[in-house]
Amino acid sequence: MLKKVVYYLAAIASAVAALPALAQTSPALDLHLYAGVNIAGNTGAVYTVQSTSDLAQTGSWTSLAFVQLPVTNYLYVDTSAAVGDHRFYRAVLQSTPTNMVFMPPGRFLMGSPSNDLVRSADEGPQTAVILSRGFWIGRYEVTQGEYLSIMNTNPSFFPGDLQRPVSSVSWLDASNYCAKLTQQELAAGRIPAGAAYRLPTEAEWEYAARAGTSTRFSYGDDPDFSSLTNHAWYSVNAGLMIHPVGQKLPNPSGLYDTEGNVWEWCLDWYGATLPGGVQVDPKGPLSNPQGLKVMRGGAYDYFDSDCRSARRLFFHPVLTDADLGFRVVLAVGPP
Repeated sequence: MLKKVVYYLAAIASAVAALPALAQTSPALDLHLYAGVNIAGNTGAVYTVQSTSDLAQTGSWTSLAFVQLPVTNYLYVDTSAAVGDHRFYRAVLQSTPTNMVFMPPGRFLMGSPSNDLVRSADEGPQTAVILSRGFWIGRYEVTQGEYLSIMNTNPSFFPGDLQRPVSSVSWLDASNYCAKLTQQELAAGRIPAGAAYRLPTEAEWEYAARAGTSTRFSYGDDPDFSSLTNHAWYSVNAGLMIHPVGQKLPNPSGLYDTEGNVWEWCLDWYGATLPGGVQVDPKGPLSNPQGLKVMRGGAYDYFDSDCRSARRLFFHPVLTDADLGFRVVLAVGPP
């Protein structure tokens, strides 16, 4: 839910001369010589930065970014503002969406090192990834109850407990769920205009799953996989069935079941290798010759090595499987 709104006026220097009267008659607005807004609040709080070119149109505000304050006074600069353009900005305190965790912008090393004896060839070359925008990601895999409430159906191969993750959903099913959830939450005013639920990109998924780590798993390298049973449902301990979400230990960011339980669809087309080098906000290849999408995280019927943070798998987007589900991201703008 959106809370108290703080308004600011910002304009690039070429537009300042046109706005003196507005600045004099609007005490809630501050005039700045930069395109952006100064946000004052509690460290760690998340704000939605929005802009409009016409203050008279109350419904014209659109979201630019989710910003988590690193300090109590933070200057957000809009690098997308065109030269000669002018915009009005505001920062809206964003309450935490239900069962979601905020991931701030950051960088990480995607993939696995070449000396990992259980790696697959498609986990390299290791790629330095910079994610320039923050996003929210589901604390849990989408449950059967959540899916049922939005889609009015439960396709899961293991029904009977609505706290189990939904499975037997295609990539298209998962994408449709995200679209309908977005419509519902926008209509209820629980997410800002310009924000949308979607599947995570493969880079966003691994960034969130690693939670600042560079080891095989978010909890460590675990060479003999002896600790995995504390963190994941997989072939050794799952009894060939899906289990309710949140029963194993979370990763350092507070996400559950990023290792095991069900594979999770990602937004990207599958690429046979990672791109290598340094990539900013990567979205995967433009297409896949076989029409395959990426899935991540391992599952109840797969082996220990399949639950590693770098493990990649693929499937056709119109097909389903009993061990395949998803987790959602709430983000602003295109992926």
